[in-house]
Amino acid sequence: MQLAPAQLSEHLKRGLKRLYTLYGDEPLLVQEFADALRAAARGQGYTERTVHTVAGAHFDWSEVLASGGSLSLFADKQIVEVRIPSGKPGKDGSVALQQLAERAQGDDSTLTLVMLPRLDGATTKGAWFGALDSFGVTVKFEPIDRRMLPQWIAQRLQLQGQRVASGEEGQHTLQFFADRVEGNLLAAHQEIQKLALLYPVKAAGDGLLGFDQIENAVLNVARYDVFKLSEAVLGGQALRAARMIDGLQAEGQSEVLVHWALAEDIRSMKRVKDAIHAGRPMPMALRDNRVWGAKEKLFERVLPGMSDAALAKLLDAAQKVDGIVKGMKQPDWPASGWQSLHRLAGMVCTLSAAPLRAGGTASRAAPVGRN
Repeated sequence: MQLAPAQLSEHLKRGLKRLYTLYGDEPLLVQEFADALRAAARGQGYTERTVHTVAGAHFDWSEVLASGGSLSLFADKQIVEVRIPSGKPGKDGSVALQQLAERAQGDDSTLTLVMLPRLDGATTKGAWFGALDSFGVTVKFEPIDRRMLPQWIAQRLQLQGQRVASGEEGQHTLQFFADRVEGNLLAAHQEIQKLALLYPVKAAGDGLLGFDQIENAVLNVARYDVFKLSEAVLGGQALRAARMIDGLQAEGQSEVLVHWALAEDIRSMKRVKDAIHAGRPMPMALRDNRVWGAKEKLFERVLPGMSDAALAKLLDAAQKVDGIVKGMKQPDWPASGWQSLHRLAGMVCTLSAAPLRAGGTASRAAPVGRN
């Protein structure tokens, strides 16, 4: 049974199930959901809790299986948590998890909580995950979309009685906040909590935060991810891509790795385009080339409007930048690897933004090439 994170409150009103599986790559959201489940469980008499973290190929699953039937003298009900940071339980773990799932149906004294990272499609089709989903409740935690981050921040501020100004001024403030914490949801949560301490709400209707207050309080805690960069570039978000490249440079990231991420997207677009020309439907071409998730949706929007000549130009540019980041010089290109990466990203942004603008799905992209 699948449950969306936003449905938790309504779900708890109907009573707890005996088995929950939480998975995704947003630790803050997983932690908050798990905390809410534990609190509800304590209120229903689950006073004992054991935690098992699966590490290594030789983990002893018998301890997990035994814990479900070993209540202490001081507890009538217990929570058994199984954390699998790798997302790979192994052969023995697969069998054990299926046993746990089946056993949960007849055991009123144990609430089992399985916590996993982000899982790929093949893993979620496995027998052990299927058993967890069939016999219990599974909750998938998707990353907060960058476009939704200002709204998410506003909602979190509202929960503690704070708000920003209405209209364009408030949107500018929220956008600034989002830029500062990009890619780091846990840091955003901490900064929001800090605002509650710095500017406590003393009366109803109070709590208005100005741009200066947020600017002075919120640290620059952005965590730039080279793989998120490709989503910004393919989305035609030129200014964001430029900021991320600057951030990656400031954090000491390798130019070669940043180039690889950009070049791999270009090569993937070429492979998918060639497969489509050969008669392969786009969904199958994307799957064959391991293009999934948010990137899959971007490819579906961008590729139909991208010509073969444009792709060939991008491939040629990527090859030149490959040489530059390795110390070679190219005519008419900056000598700096980072400046060349800016130009390459700008080229992809410009081509990606054109079909997105035509479909009304992207905002205007400014060129980011730097000479």
